[in-house]
Amino acid sequence: MAGARAAIRYAKAVLSLASDEKTADVLNTEMKLVANIISQNKDLSDALKSPVVSSSVKKSVLLEVFKDSNKITLNLIDTLISNNRIDILGDVAEKYNQLFDKSKGIELATVTTAVALSDDLKKKVLAKAKELTGKDIEVENVIDESIIGGFILRIGDIQYNASITNQLNKLKREFILN
Repeated sequence: MAGARAAIRYAKAVLSLASDEKTADVLNTEMKLVANIISQNKDLSDALKSPVVSSSVKKSVLLEVFKDSNKITLNLIDTLISNNRIDILGDVAEKYNQLFDKSKGIELATVTTAVALSDDLKKKVLAKAKELTGKDIEVENVIDESIIGGFILRIGDIQYNASITNQLNKLKREFILN
């Protein structure tokens, strides 16, 4: 929990600095890249969290991986290293993206489906989500074959479950109760 609060604080500071320097949009793209690289590379993630790996090694690895990054990103890495918080770099990047989207009035909708969304279906989901929330929506598709079919739409704390698994579970409960 303390790590999440710290990540939010660092992300707010970075967003404020990026906004002052008019580079918030560029940094948003970069923070998405940072978050993706750290989440998809288990070795890098483990190295950042490891107390055995020295800070200087962590810093040199990150500076090599993100050598073409914006100076704000490089300063963030330096700050996290000096404060012994480099393990939350991925969280800071994710929180930055969330805060940036919120500042632009964009909300993230997570659509869980059994197969990947087609472009046509993605447009329909975007239109329905915008109608429900009145905000611009960015769709993230999560594939979970266990829902069999249908979809689960989550926008903020609102969830609409139209999955086959959910419908089967409802039928099962009805049969058990009767």
